[in-house]
Amino acid sequence: MFPTCSSGHQRKDDGWSAELAGRGRIGPALWVDHGMVAVQSHPVFDLAKETLRKAFGFEEFLDGQAGIVEEILGLRDGLVVMPTGGGKSLCYQLPALCLEGVTVVVSPLIALMKDQVDALVDRGVAATLINSTLSHGEQRNRIDGMVRGEYKLVYVAPERFRADRFVSAMRRVKVGLLAIDEAHCLSQWGHDFRPDYLRLGEARRALGNPQCVAFTATATQVVREDIVKVLELREPFQTVTGFARANLSFNINPIETKATKFRRIREILEEHRTGIVYCATRKRVEEVAETLHNWGVRCIGYHGGMTEQEREETQDRFIRGEVDVAVATNAFGMGIDRSDVRFVIHFEVPGSVEAYYQEAGRAGRDGEAAYCELLWNYADTRTQEFFLEGANPGYGIICQVYEHLYEKANEQREVHATIEEITEAVEVKNGMAVSSALSFLVRGGYVERFDLPGQRRRGTRLQRPEVQPGQLEINRDSLEEKENRDRKKLKAIVALCYGASCRQQAILEYFGESDPAECGTCDVCRSDYGTDRREPTESEDLLVRKALSGVARMSRRTSKGWEGIFGRGRIVQMLTGSKSQEILRVRLHDLSTYGILKGQGTAYLNELFHALHSAGLLVTQTGEFPLVTLTEKGEQVMKGAGGYSLVWPEQGSRKGKAGSGTGKEDGKLLPRDAGLYAQLKGLRNGLAKQYRVPPYGVFTNKTLESLARLRPTSVEAAMTIKGVGSVKAERFLKPFLQLIREQS
Repeated sequence: MFPTCSSGHQRKDDGWSAELAGRGRIGPALWVDHGMVAVQSHPVFDLAKETLRKAFGFEEFLDGQAGIVEEILGLRDGLVVMPTGGGKSLCYQLPALCLEGVTVVVSPLIALMKDQVDALVDRGVAATLINSTLSHGEQRNRIDGMVRGEYKLVYVAPERFRADRFVSAMRRVKVGLLAIDEAHCLSQWGHDFRPDYLRLGEARRALGNPQCVAFTATATQVVREDIVKVLELREPFQTVTGFARANLSFNINPIETKATKFRRIREILEEHRTGIVYCATRKRVEEVAETLHNWGVRCIGYHGGMTEQEREETQDRFIRGEVDVAVATNAFGMGIDRSDVRFVIHFEVPGSVEAYYQEAGRAGRDGEAAYCELLWNYADTRTQEFFLEGANPGYGIICQVYEHLYEKANEQREVHATIEEITEAVEVKNGMAVSSALSFLVRGGYVERFDLPGQRRRGTRLQRPEVQPGQLEINRDSLEEKENRDRKKLKAIVALCYGASCRQQAILEYFGESDPAECGTCDVCRSDYGTDRREPTESEDLLVRKALSGVARMSRRTSKGWEGIFGRGRIVQMLTGSKSQEILRVRLHDLSTYGILKGQGTAYLNELFHALHSAGLLVTQTGEFPLVTLTEKGEQVMKGAGGYSLVWPEQGSRKGKAGSGTGKEDGKLLPRDAGLYAQLKGLRNGLAKQYRVPPYGVFTNKTLESLARLRPTSVEAAMTIKGVGSVKAERFLKPFLQLIREQS
């Protein structure tokens, strides 16, 4: 009989557990006797494969799982980077059933713990959880059960390790494996740093330094190094299975206004019912959720301002399928395990590529095609700038916060106050900066944070009361380094939004993958317009130099380079000869470049500016306003001294629509062509299902129409058609050409 689940009740054993117990568990002695040579042919690994089948119902491992399980069964510390939906959980759950002792899983979200424990219990696995939802008595009972060997997996929240009582009680438990989920949370260089994770290295030592394996879906090389350091992993194996999500289509849509964003959301909802809309702030969450509710969409709003109970209940409603759409801040990022999420929309730009990829990765966990779109407006970076400042308080604010705590501490060296109360007391405008300052003080060992039972406030205790204000030993260079890294992360996501290369390819390169392939499904890969980067013609070069000259006239030349004065919209207005009051009031109509590109049209110039950004000729400077100016390379091109290439906008966009095409391609298909088009479309849809991509990820309707009209029979001829690039040609083209030959 095995005690089970979050309720603490027992469940009748289904047979495999007893059999496994009778055959013995893997322990250190077994590995000393047999070594680690050819593990997969060893009975130990055969036992693991048998457990995979009997306990989890799987006949084979997913890509990468077998090697990770093998390493863990070899009793090695490790770090695993595996994309969302790649099967990370099984990599520690299965070894837990084979190893001696209990496996303690550190997980940041209560809902995630509950879901995983319930799923394990349903399979007859002895599992439970320990978190803040339990009374002290319930926690003690489950720890006692761990001591008696009644559980194989126990999920705990990282804040449990704040309590000395909990850590002391855990010393009685034989911990065979410590598994850290969402391990990027313990790195100050990560996108979702959480101070509670800092205790895990110390907690591991308190537990007797058991084998430890860290898991995450998104971690750069710097973050991985930090994880190894903080957890003190011993000669760990490191497995990076790759970050690619072939079933996801990543799209970035430049949008100027909030109203246009809402229209785009409505369009996506018409095509994909179930999904998540991420917003940067609580206020925006409430606004978007209310709008969707008024449209008749079953949705919930989720943000950090809700109580823990409200968040849990709201999240459960979404996971259970009671609503179709979740509108949320990044607080909704981890632990969302609903398999049928068909879209993820980012209403505003997130703060890093890591955050974007992890949040977008909530889509398509069932392996089926899913759609991700970022509604891009540079002005939204102001919010991320505010968050960035809050995450990097500076030495002065850290000292202010410490001085306040030092002066207000009671006889027990404690201060009981909310973040808001501390913020008001130290007269700092950004409450996030105070929270971050406390995190730095925790990391430096000067204070510790603890829960106050039944109170919204948390307590702060001085750990080194002998240190007076002004005596803090905090590395200012390290503070500066972190802020610079955070700014580089924001610049990286901005560069992704302005980029003209495959979105997934650019993301994978960011995470350090060498020579990743194009995805074939993002907005760039499937674009009907100008995807071929090329050098300009003479007339195009003149147009570009005129545009750059206009930017120069509306910028300031300084000793450090060019400095922007106006945003893109105002510059385009000047170049097209607008007579708006904004132009006339500041006398921009007096500039020599006023109206020199009047014939091009606003839509075309907006796309051209996007291309100039992507080519490194223009830059949008960060700050309160998105000001556009020249780069050094842009200045050289303006003077006619530098070579360049662009992804050129379609001429049709001069009339306000990109990629509209010209000539007979805009006309109706002839009956003979229409018949072939229908067959090509059927073939396309079948391939889309086979490759688990959206139909447009194979070929767009426009491309199919061109194939039906032109009837190419060779790869070379087909690649002259818009939308048929080298990647798609290699991946999809052969059956289309065969069908065309049969019909010709």
